[in-house]
Amino acid sequence: MASKKVLGLTAATAALVLGLTACGNGDGDNGSNGGGEAGEEFTFGILYPQTGALAFLGPPQIEAAKYAISEINDAGGILGNDVPAIVEGDEAGDAAQANQAANDLVSADVNAVIGAAASSMTQASYDTITAAEIVQCSGSNTAPDLTDIDDGGYYFRTAPSDLLSGPVLARQMIDDNHVDIAIVARADDYGDGYLRAVEEELEAQGANVVTTESYDPDATNFASVINSVTGEDPDAIALISFQEGAQVMAELIEAGIGGDQLYITDGLNDPELGETVNEDDPSVIDGVTGVAPGADNPEFNDGLRDFAPELDVFQFAPQVFDCVTAIALAAEAAGSVNGSDYVEHLPEISRPEGTECFSFAECRDLINDGEDIDYQGTSGNIDFDDNGDPTAATFEVFHFGDDGYETLGFEEYSANE
Repeated sequence: MASKKVLGLTAATAALVLGLTACGNGDGDNGSNGGGEAGEEFTFGILYPQTGALAFLGPPQIEAAKYAISEINDAGGILGNDVPAIVEGDEAGDAAQANQAANDLVSADVNAVIGAAASSMTQASYDTITAAEIVQCSGSNTAPDLTDIDDGGYYFRTAPSDLLSGPVLARQMIDDNHVDIAIVARADDYGDGYLRAVEEELEAQGANVVTTESYDPDATNFASVINSVTGEDPDAIALISFQEGAQVMAELIEAGIGGDQLYITDGLNDPELGETVNEDDPSVIDGVTGVAPGADNPEFNDGLRDFAPELDVFQFAPQVFDCVTAIALAAEAAGSVNGSDYVEHLPEISRPEGTECFSFAECRDLINDGEDIDYQGTSGNIDFDDNGDPTAATFEVFHFGDDGYETLGFEEYSANE
C-alpha cells in the first residue's frame, strides 16, 4: 500500500489558494493556512459533538483537550509560547453542519484540528481541513474506511480502527461461552466496518454467526430487525450502535432477550444507559457487557477528574489527550507551528526505536537534547503507521450489573495478532 504521507498536487493547490485568502497565525503571515513559523502561538481547533446523538461524548473530548493544553502550558508551551484557548466547532451529528464547523476552524487559522468525534463526521469534513494543510487528529474515529482516505498525509487518529475493536468484542463473547451469535449494526461506515470485523473473528474462532442485520439509524421502529434476529434463536447478540441502540436494546429485551445475552460497543458506553433504555427500571440492562477503546491508566483518570470535577464520562478522553500531546511534540521536533513542516514528525515521535517518555515536558526535553523519542501515550503505545493509524490499542471491558456500571478489565490487542 502506498504511503499517504506525500502531499498530493490537488491538496497542495487547494492549500495555496486558501493561504492567499487567509490571514497567517500570530504576528506574521507565511502565506499558508494552518500555521506559521517558530515563535508564533500554536492554536488548536476541536470538532466535537456539542449537540446531537453523541453529545454525551462531547464533555470528555473537550475536557481532555483542555487538560492536555494545560499540561503543555505548565511546561512552557509549544516552542516557548503558551497555547491559547482552543477554538471549538460543533459537529452535531450532521454532515453539513460538521463541514461548516470545519470551514469555520480553517477560517480561524488554527494550526491543528482535534476531531471529528464520529467517523462519519470526519468523512464529511476531513477534505476541508486537510486540503488546507492543517493536521487533523481524532481520538475517537474507528471506521476502517478512514485508513485509506485521500488526506494528503494530514489525518491521524489515536483511536484504534474497528478492525482491532471487532476481534476483542468477538473474543469476549466466545470467552463467555456463546456459540450461536447474531450481529446487529447501524447501516453506516461505523456499523458496516465493525460488523465485518466481529463476524470474521467469530467465524475464525469457530462460532456460528446465525444472522447479521443492519438498520437505518434514523428509524423509529426496529420491529423487523428484532423479529429477524430473535427468530434465529441466538444465545448472544452483538449490537453495534450509537445512542439509538438504546431503543433497539429496549425492543430486544421486551422480546425476551436477557441482558447477559447483549454485547455492545463504544457508542453505548454510557454509565446512564439503563435509564435511557428504561427510565422506570434501569436494571433491565443488568448483565450487558461491552468493549470500548480505553486506557488502563488510573493516574490519568485521577488527573483529569481533578482538572474537570464534573466530568463523569471518560470515553475516548485518553486518546484525545494523546492527539493534542503528539501534535505538540511534532511541532517541537520540527521547530515550527506550520502543519506542512511538523506533519512529517508525527510518526517519528512514537517510534519504538526512540527513548520512551511519558509526558510533554519529558519528551520535549529529550527532543531538545537531540534524542529520538517514543511517546508512550496515556491511552497506551500508539505507534502511528504510514496511514496515520495506531498499530496497537488497549480496550476496556465494561459491564452493567448489581452494582451498576463497572469496568471488568482491560485487553491489549495488536494489528499483528
